[in-house]
Amino acid sequence: MSLTLYAHPFSSYCWKVQIPLDADGTAYTYRNVDPSEPGVMDELKELWPIGKFPLLVDDGKVIAETSCIIEHLQLYHPGANVWIPDGEAGQRVRFLDRFFDLHIQGNMQPSVNHALRPPGCGDAFGAEQGVKALRIAYDWLEANLADSEWAVGDTFTLADCAAAPALFYADWIDEIGDARPRLKAYRARLLAHPAVSKSVEGARPYRAYFPLGAPDRD
Repeated sequence: MSLTLYAHPFSSYCWKVQIPLDADGTAYTYRNVDPSEPGVMDELKELWPIGKFPLLVDDGKVIAETSCIIEHLQLYHPGANVWIPDGEAGQRVRFLDRFFDLHIQGNMQPSVNHALRPPGCGDAFGAEQGVKALRIAYDWLEANLADSEWAVGDTFTLADCAAAPALFYADWIDEIGDARPRLKAYRARLLAHPAVSKSVEGARPYRAYFPLGAPDRD
């Protein structure tokens, strides 16, 4: 078995894949696509011309897209955790995975894009609309998260792998706050998970990359 992960330590979507790899104790080679590592991004583009990361290479087979990568890991490199359970629980896990990617990460990204663009090229309106939609998503989660340790019961799943980086960074864009105690407590539990904590600490040296300024609270 030879697994290679092309990723960046500060990338939320890379965390989503690192978390199950680390939680299962799966051996893999980490290829950091940061510009400080010359040539690594070129390697990735040779494998995947789209140029997006993370990218997993399994004995020469290229697997792209985070949820697909995690499903591949469960099928071909199973560990102690079941990332996508069978039946109704699995349906809920897949739904929440999409929810965190689309409605948390998707709605926080316009604020990041606006801050990164050159003067006069930003999209303040898009950023504002994104934050409004993000707050609606927060409120939905506050009302609909299960009364359990993790997103779907007491087992850490794909849904939590998606939630951890999404809520970590979204809270930097628009703080969850005390008015959403269930969601705030869930985020805190996620950050205390050993595999999530490993990603948080691995990203710490890159916090200057965050265009809006990384808060001190995490």
